[in-house]
Amino acid sequence: MVEDWQHGGFGLYIHWPFCEAKCPYCDFNSHVVRKIDQSRWLRAYLGELDRVASETSDRVLNSVFFGGGTPSLMDPDVVAAILVRVRKLWRISNDFEVTLEANPGSVDAGRFVAYRAGGVNRVSMGIQALNDRDLSRLGRIHTVEEARKAFEIGRKAFDRVSFDLIYARQDQTLQDWTAELNEALSMAIDHLSLYQLTIETGTAFGDRYERGKLRGLPEDDLAADMYEATQEICASAGMDPYEVSNYAEKGSESRHNLIYWRYGDYAGVGPGAHARLTMDGQRYAIENWRMPEKWLEHAEAGNGESLRNVVPQVDQATEFLLMGLRLTEGVDLSRYRALSEVELSEDRITYLQDIGTISIDRQRLRVLPKGRMVLNSVLAELLVD
Repeated sequence: MVEDWQHGGFGLYIHWPFCEAKCPYCDFNSHVVRKIDQSRWLRAYLGELDRVASETSDRVLNSVFFGGGTPSLMDPDVVAAILVRVRKLWRISNDFEVTLEANPGSVDAGRFVAYRAGGVNRVSMGIQALNDRDLSRLGRIHTVEEARKAFEIGRKAFDRVSFDLIYARQDQTLQDWTAELNEALSMAIDHLSLYQLTIETGTAFGDRYERGKLRGLPEDDLAADMYEATQEICASAGMDPYEVSNYAEKGSESRHNLIYWRYGDYAGVGPGAHARLTMDGQRYAIENWRMPEKWLEHAEAGNGESLRNVVPQVDQATEFLLMGLRLTEGVDLSRYRALSEVELSEDRITYLQDIGTISIDRQRLRVLPKGRMVLNSVLAELLVD
């Protein structure tokens, strides 16, 4: 019998929590420290990998993703040793993807060659903007020139290199963004991640916004125009919008992120890492201790987890929709029915079809471009009790 998670696959996320500087918009689990004992961290990662594999070793592993923080600050030998252990613990898929996130300020040719030799085959680079004024506003420690050089280093070392940009920035016009996007497309290889700036509570930007000090943010209508232009320009350049914020040539989608969006299983190792794992017919939501030193101490004692809860069937069905409807390919309604044991409301589906936000074809529910601009509202309509 095929378990539900097998429709999405199985991946491994490894969190490196350290950065050279904390960006003011960032709400990720990242920390700036003076000194890191990378040998000690490696031992903790290897121990946690052994523990996780003891529950999942019968699976085929589709992907590994080194996220952060800034994983390109990890010693290449540490990354290589982790990947050696991963290959011993799990069977590896034929199209195995290993992604490492990198910041342009921490890139040099020697490190990238070493990462590739250690088993990394894809890099995701956090460029974020293609003008120095906005890079400074975003708290980035690199310049546009450094970002371009880093990207060139990356594309020489790897066949697959993606990079991120943030739009709807302070004082950014639609013309500014479309010009920058076309410049990015001229650089891109096969994948781009393009995110609208969001102001998160607890970040430096969040604090400034609350005090009325974060000026020049675009109105909602302008941000929507930027999103629509992004979809159209990328599609015309052969970069299909396969997910709300991700664009790729056919076959070059992020395989690791597709596991999340297709509601597969994934293990998480490292401070604050999350997981969804199905074992003995139960799906579990798992979290690791968030603070680096606390995680390290618990991992060295034998278990870095801080929480493991069963995810009820009804919550699984909701998560499946929340993740899957971000994808242009949409979701299989038979999977939803199997998880929820009920149908979605025909009246709400008809309403959303009538206003042009969703379509259903052969039991596949998709959110249309008009609906993707108001995805949260579409989801709320589908999931309301």
